[in-house]
Amino acid sequence: MNFHSPYSHGFIRGAACTPVCELGDPDFNARATLDLAREGHARSVALMVFPELGISGYSIDDLLGQDVLLDAVESALATIVEESKALLPVLLVGAPLRHEGRLFNCAVVIHAGRILGVVPKTHIPNYREFYEKRWFASGRSVRDMMISVAGQSVPFGIDLQFAAENIRDFIFHVEICEDVWLPAPPSDFGAMAGALILTNLSASNITVGKAEMRKLLCATQSARNFAAYLYSAAGPGESTTDLAWDGQACIYELGDLLGETERFPAGPQMCVADIDVERLRLERMRTGTFNDAATLHLTAGKTFRRVLFDFERPQETLDLERAIQRYPFVPADPKRLDQDCYETFNIQVQGLMKRLKSTGIKRLCIGISGGLDSTHALLVAAKAYDQLGWPRTDILGFTMPGFATGDDTKSNAWALMRGMGITAEEVDIKPLATQLLHDLKHPFSGGEPVYDVTFENVQAGLRTDFLFRAANQRNALVLGTGDLSEIALGWSTYGVGDQMSHYNVNASVPKTLIQHLIRWVIEAESFDDETNATLQRILNTLISPELVPAGADGAMQSTEDKIGPYDLHDFTLYYLTRFGLKPSKIAYMALQAWKDAGAGAWPSHFPEEKKRQFDLPVIKRWMETFLFRFFTISQFKRSASPNGPKVTSGGSLSPRGDWRAPSDGNGRIWIKELKDNVPDA
Repeated sequence: MNFHSPYSHGFIRGAACTPVCELGDPDFNARATLDLAREGHARSVALMVFPELGISGYSIDDLLGQDVLLDAVESALATIVEESKALLPVLLVGAPLRHEGRLFNCAVVIHAGRILGVVPKTHIPNYREFYEKRWFASGRSVRDMMISVAGQSVPFGIDLQFAAENIRDFIFHVEICEDVWLPAPPSDFGAMAGALILTNLSASNITVGKAEMRKLLCATQSARNFAAYLYSAAGPGESTTDLAWDGQACIYELGDLLGETERFPAGPQMCVADIDVERLRLERMRTGTFNDAATLHLTAGKTFRRVLFDFERPQETLDLERAIQRYPFVPADPKRLDQDCYETFNIQVQGLMKRLKSTGIKRLCIGISGGLDSTHALLVAAKAYDQLGWPRTDILGFTMPGFATGDDTKSNAWALMRGMGITAEEVDIKPLATQLLHDLKHPFSGGEPVYDVTFENVQAGLRTDFLFRAANQRNALVLGTGDLSEIALGWSTYGVGDQMSHYNVNASVPKTLIQHLIRWVIEAESFDDETNATLQRILNTLISPELVPAGADGAMQSTEDKIGPYDLHDFTLYYLTRFGLKPSKIAYMALQAWKDAGAGAWPSHFPEEKKRQFDLPVIKRWMETFLFRFFTISQFKRSASPNGPKVTSGGSLSPRGDWRAPSDGNGRIWIKELKDNVPDA
C-alpha cells in the first residue's frame, strides 16, 4: 500500500467532462473524447463521464434517422474502444444506438478495450423545446437484454450497474439527462442496489436559472442516496438554432460540491475530484432507514445485473484531488459559519430554557474561570434568561481561584461577570484545598512542590462540590461547561465540573467551534466596549486548567502541551465518530489538510495567530494519544454524562444518543491499525 495515494484510502477519482462537439461528425467527436480521456489517464482518473449523445451531437434532430450517421457512430465507438486499451479510466460516452428496429439514446460504458455495457435512457422528453420521442424509444422495459455494438455483444438495459472486482466500493450506476428530473429517478434504484457513484450523461440546454436547478438536483440525489453524483452537460459545438448550451459539469458527494467546471467554456474542460466511496458505504451501513428502503426495493423485484471489470489501481504517489477542511466543525465559508453559529447558539439557549422551565428552578450556579468554555456557557445562560424575561441577577457566577489561578484569568472572570450583570462571588479554595491535602498526607501540605494528579483534582473537586452545595442552598441548577473535545479525550476529573452538572449546554460543542461562537456572539449581541474587550482577551488566553503553578520560566500549564492540539483532536473526533473511518485514513486526510500553512489555504475568518501546520509524525503521535484516551480511559466518564443538547451534524458523545460504547472497552485494534499503516515520515 502506498500511503501517499488516495486510492489506498478508499477514494476513487472521477471526472465530469465537456468536450467540444461537431454536429454529425462522430470521428471528430471521438477524437475530442479521447483527448480528454488521455488527460484523465495522465491524472490517474478512474471514471470519466461525457455528455449525452456526445458522439453524434445532441441537437441534430432528424439526422438521427440516417443510417450514414448511425454507422459512423458505431465506427467512432470502435475507435474509442480500441484506444481505451492504453487508458486507465472507465469512459461513459453518449451515443444513439439501433436495436431490433428501434433507436435508443444510450450511455456506452467502455474500459480497457471492452464495452462493459449499454444503458438506454428511461424518460424521453417531448415538451417545450424537447422532441425526443420523434426519434427515440424509451428504455423503460429494456432488461436482461444484449446488444451488438462495434462488433461486440454486450449487456443492454436499465438494470445494469458496474463494479470493479479488485477495488472495494468502486460501483457505479448510469442514467441520462431527463431521468433525474422526474420522481423516482433510475439512480434511486441503482443506489439501493449498491451503486455508490451515480452518473448522468446530459445534454440540457441552458436557460436563465436552470444551472442552479441542475446543481440542486445533483446535490439532492447525492444526499438522499448517500452517494456521489457526476453530471456532465453538453457544451461548445451544439446547435444554437433555437437553444444555447453552457457545458455545466459538476461532482457532488453527500450533498457537498466537490468540483465543477466553468460554464460557457470556449473549449474542452473537465472537473476532477477524489470521491470517498468508503465513507459513502459506511454512511449507508449506519443508516438503517436507507437499508429498509433498499430491502423494499429488492422485494419489489427491482434487481440489477452487475457487470464486473478489472481496474488497475494506480500505485504512484498522487496529490489528493479534493479539498479537506482543517476544521470539519467550522465551515470555511463565512456565511455558512455565521449560520452555524446562529443555530448552535440558539439550540443551546432553547435547550437551557426548556430545562429551567420544566424544573421550575429559576437560578443557575456556574463556575467562571475566565476560560473559553465557562465564558460561552455564561453567554448562553444570559441569553436564555433574557428570552425568559428573568433577571440576569438570578445567574449566580462564582470565580474560585486556586494555587495556579493567574491574575489575568481571574480579572477576566470578574470583568465578564460584571459586564453580563449577573450575581458574582469569589470563593478562595486554597484554604480548603490545603486542609484536604493535609488530611490526605500529601507532600504539598508539608511544603514540598509536588504537583501530581491528586494536587490537581483536589482543587477541581472542591470547586464542583462548592457549586453543588451552593445550588442546594440557593435552589439553583449547576450549569455544566465542559465541551465535546474534552469529553472525547476524557480531559476531566470524574464527578467534577467538566464532567458533572445538572445540565451541560456545551456537551456537543467542540473546542474549535467555541472560539468562533464567542466571536459570533460579540457581533450578534452588541455588548458594550468593555465587555467586548474582555471577551477578546479571553479568546487570546492560553488554554489551561490552571491547576499547577507556573514553572521557573514563568510558563503556565498548557492543556495542548499535555494532551495535544485540539485542532488535530477535533479533526480525528469528527471523522472517527461521524463516519467511522480508519485511523490511517484519518491521518492521511489530516496530512492533506495540515501540511500547508500558507495563508491562501486558510478560511479568511481564522485568526492569524492560530494558524499552524503539522507533519505526519506529529499527526501520528497525537492520534495515538487520542485513540488511547478516547477508547480506553474516557468512556466510563461519558457513560455518566449529564444531559445537554446535540448541536452539530458532527454528532455528540451522549451515551443516550450518538455514541454508545462499553465503559470497559479498549482501543488496541485502532492503535494497531494506525501503527501498521501510517509511516513514521
